Amino acid sequence: MKNLSPYSTLLILIVLVIISGCNNTGNKNDQDESQKPVYASEVIPFFNQWNLILGDGSNAGQAMEFEHEDFFYTTRDENGDWVVFKTPNAGDTHGTSNNTRTELAQLKKWLPRTDAKLSATLKVMNVSATGDARVAASHAVVVGQIHSADGHENEPLKIFYKKFPGHTRGSVFWHYEINTEGDDNSGRWDYSSAVWGHDFSVVGPEENSYPEEPEDGIELGEEFSYEIEVKDGMMFLTFTSDVHETRTFTKNLVESEYTTAADIPEQTQALFFPIGQDGVERENAYEEEGLFFKLGAYNQTNGKSPEENPNWCSGAETFDGDILKQYETGNYAEVWFKEASIYISEDAISNEGYFIKND
Repeated sequence: MKNLSPYSTLLILIVLVIISGCNNTGNKNDQDESQKPVYASEVIPFFNQWNLILGDGSNAGQAMEFEHEDFFYTTRDENGDWVVFKTPNAGDTHGTSNNTRTELAQLKKWLPRTDAKLSATLKVMNVSATGDARVAASHAVVVGQIHSADGHENEPLKIFYKKFPGHTRGSVFWHYEINTEGDDNSGRWDYSSAVWGHDFSVVGPEENSYPEEPEDGIELGEEFSYEIEVKDGMMFLTFTSDVHETRTFTKNLVESEYTTAADIPEQTQALFFPIGQDGVERENAYEEEGLFFKLGAYNQTNGKSPEENPNWCSGAETFDGDILKQYETGNYAEVWFKEASIYISEDAISNEGYFIKND
């Protein structure tokens, strides 16, 4: 064969590239497949057991193959896929709450003498950049709950993460809220227990000054896990982390510790008595009420004036509810979940009444 000219060689190469492209359609399909969105229900396959409440107050229902660019989607890092729950300081709230949430709420409810279990592995990526440091709820997010569907709809468990601006480490703590005796729930209060770092009661001395940073705290982006198990009226909590001591707690949900004023802890007296929240709990606590789990990012920082409530109203920046502006300036909560699982008794019943009342 005679030697080909450079021009002929170029033409042959072009033809070969075209043929090769036609013969490799399978590879292109593989590429398209890899670019398909990964839904939260593929990362944590239990979304058929929950309704998803978004940061605009809406109920998105069961989040199967669902995403929302502002509040709920998946992302990937070197450790794999994560489900992202994101919530601004201000948006439309769900029910009577002061706070916005992007949070799962269980479709069924169960009594505390039956068996129930929720576990999760997560990392908090952001808490609000603003908020009055003297307000205990500022710069905090709730990442897991047990909620009552009945009566006062109080919360026997809230798991918090809180980090002050300028600190590297934040605190993980949990709350028990009393199931207030009688029909008037205005006297309800929380008792806070530290897991790693401080409890809820540690606040700044001034609006923009902060307490000492916790030596044993959790950093933003640092993984930790919690396990909540309810059995025979007892709640068992386990908190684990690769670099922190495992912590365990037990709380009776059907026999109250707080039936008289003398039983109320000093922490509660200091935080809640000054604002008139000094109630006592019914003797059987939550025994007769349907309970259900929640999981996600329940932002505890809001724009309401601390004059309304110095424990829960943060006076944070909200830009009149402009969600994108809040996200641009760090005024939001963001939590990533990598793993989670749930177990409930076959005796659990529909929680539809809670959603009808609060949606």
